[in-house]
Amino acid sequence: KQILVLGLDGAGKTSILHSLATNHVKRSMAPTEGFNAICINTEESQMEFLEIGGSESLRSYWNMYLPKVLLLVYVVDSADHARLPVAKQLLHQLIQNNSTLPVVVLANKQDLEGAYCITDIHDALALSDIGDERKMFLIGTHVAEDGSEISSSMQDAKELIGQLVLETQ
Repeated sequence: KQILVLGLDGAGKTSILHSLATNHVKRSMAPTEGFNAICINTEESQMEFLEIGGSESLRSYWNMYLPKVLLLVYVVDSADHARLPVAKQLLHQLIQNNSTLPVVVLANKQDLEGAYCITDIHDALALSDIGDERKMFLIGTHVAEDGSEISSSMQDAKELIGQLVLETQ
């Protein structure tokens, strides 16, 4: 069972995965063409992440993998205000048929000027409309300078994902 990592192209999915895997920042500028798989071992578990690119041509694959996963990590670019409505629409479509799938929304790029704060992201994605049955979390993240250690928010996200994986196995 895998953890599916989705979000629009340019949201920072690959950079987040590299950071979670190595505990060090490695920014990725190239969009993911297809799939990207990373395995992360912790003391408690082995987590397999599958990232599917967020370009329009790849979004048709998202739903094919959704039924097979333990958890959805959905990454949004907090500073890309114009595309938040599209990110919201896609997230709601993804989870409408799966009322129990845990969702972790990473509001990425919090360090950029003009980035929406967590409450604005919560509202922009209409997360309160998603329902009470599912476990849902929203964490603000950012990927800092290349080579530096990951931020405390990224560490928190990694621990939360690990905990959710243990609970759902």
